[in-house]
Amino acid sequence: MKLVQSAMVGSLESNDCLVSVYPARNQVDIAVESIVFAQFGEAIKSTVYSVCTEFGVSAARIKIQDKGALDCVIRARVEAAILRAGGDHV
Repeated sequence: MKLVQSAMVGSLESNDCLVSVYPARNQVDIAVESIVFAQFGEAIKSTVYSVCTEFGVSAARIKIQDKGALDCVIRARVEAAILRAGGDHV
């Protein structure tokens, strides 16, 4: 899927995350800010890469601002942001 616009999904409330997705030219670049980065930073990145692979996204800048969200919440937020950035309004 090609991203045609930027999109933002989620919130900065406790146990949630704010996901921002932007079109890019050639690779998936993920930036994570998290209150639990030391423990779960790599797992968060792995989840985001997994969702990108599932949706066929090969070029994007993705910023995650995590406030302790569960993996399923992160996955849902990234999916919604990718669909919105691809032109499908969810």
